[in-house]
Amino acid sequence: MNREASLERNTKETQISLKFCVDGSGKAKIDTGVGFFDHMLDGFARHGLFDLSVKVKGDLQVDDHHTVEDTGIVLGSAIREAVGDKKGIRRYGSCILPMDESLVLCAVDLSGRPYLSFEGEFTKDRLGDMDTEMIREFFYAISYSSKMNLHIKVLTPGNNHHMAEAMFKSFAKALDAATMVDERITDVLSTKGSLE
Repeated sequence: MNREASLERNTKETQISLKFCVDGSGKAKIDTGVGFFDHMLDGFARHGLFDLSVKVKGDLQVDDHHTVEDTGIVLGSAIREAVGDKKGIRRYGSCILPMDESLVLCAVDLSGRPYLSFEGEFTKDRLGDMDTEMIREFFYAISYSSKMNLHIKVLTPGNNHHMAEAMFKSFAKALDAATMVDERITDVLSTKGSLE
């Protein structure tokens, strides 16, 4: 099974080239122009054991909004395409991940119905060169373009960097679990017979 997708998206605000492989080994080649975001995407690939290549040229002279949001749209679309018809996958995944003093819960349902529940407050406006408010926007874009139900909740707040990193890593672990093929599942895991 070759579960991967290569996508390009070009607008007046961003030019994005992205390749995503579900059944990877954690290899990442990331260049979005936003250093902290690159660090988060690298952690996502490494801890989800996904292979991810991302090249973004965005309007960073304005701010990081379009770069981060549009990357979420393209990555979500790539996840959806790579997973395909969802036959044989576990569909659900969750992870409670500690990052030093911080603790974050992430739960994923590849239901075909987009929804984001995001509970986490940052006390800083920026982490490196990335606006902290863009973290929610990134996950919103992912959830809607991939058509997944995504819940992220900070259970124990702490250092802003740790909370953000725990969000990306717990999402990676939850998505890895949800996309795993289970030989006991012969069709799609749904009473409807479809996950669209």
